[in-house]
Amino acid sequence: MWERFKRAMRSFAGLFVSSLENPELILEQNIRDLNDQVPKMNENIAMVRANVTLLEKENAKYKTEIAQLTTKVKAAIQAGRDDIAAQYAGKLQMEKDALIRNEAQLATARAAYEKALTVKKAFIKEKERKTQEAQNALQEAQRAKWQAKVADSLESFQVAGIDSTHDEMIRKVTEQSAVNQARLEMALDSVDTAGMKIEEDAQTIHANELVRQMKLEMGLLSPEPVAAVPVSTPVSEPVAESAKTIGKKVGEFDAS
Repeated sequence: MWERFKRAMRSFAGLFVSSLENPELILEQNIRDLNDQVPKMNENIAMVRANVTLLEKENAKYKTEIAQLTTKVKAAIQAGRDDIAAQYAGKLQMEKDALIRNEAQLATARAAYEKALTVKKAFIKEKERKTQEAQNALQEAQRAKWQAKVADSLESFQVAGIDSTHDEMIRKVTEQSAVNQARLEMALDSVDTAGMKIEEDAQTIHANELVRQMKLEMGLLSPEPVAAVPVSTPVSEPVAESAKTIGKKVGEFDAS
């Protein structure tokens, strides 16, 4: 029973933590953590380098003291003071031992410094790779959000009935346009287009005649010659009377 209770509590805790996890926020925090580690690493490398510098200075100091003690031992021997030479010789041996230890520490410090530089180079390379991966993942997350919004919009069209309403309105507009087109065709068919054409042609002829009359008045156009009417020989009296009557009527028409 207790084991089942602990397992249930762990599952509840895991579910709670999972619900709080935001991959985008975690990736952004990882990028910040990687960037924060660079100054700390530089500080550690600076400390290792300072240790190398200190050991190098001590190494130089030991070498200087060894040279001086060697000179003093030789001088004491030449002066016949073996006791003083022995004292300097003891100090000289201590400085040589210290130099040996210092050189070993210096070699270790230099190796540590070179390793620190190598580690830093590898860390910077890995940091750049992880940072690029995180940025690519963040961009992908942004695209996924946009795609989710588009999907939600399309789904809302169908759920809210926008698609059906849209299609219905398009159909109604198309039907109304077809009805209006039919009414227009019927109205055009009911108009006497032939009479309108005849009237238009008559107006054109009248306008052309007016232009011709004006040209005649202005002397820009010569009058057309009148064709001669052939006169036939009267065969009988009734025909002559008829010709006279016609001539009289023509004369009366001309006089009028």
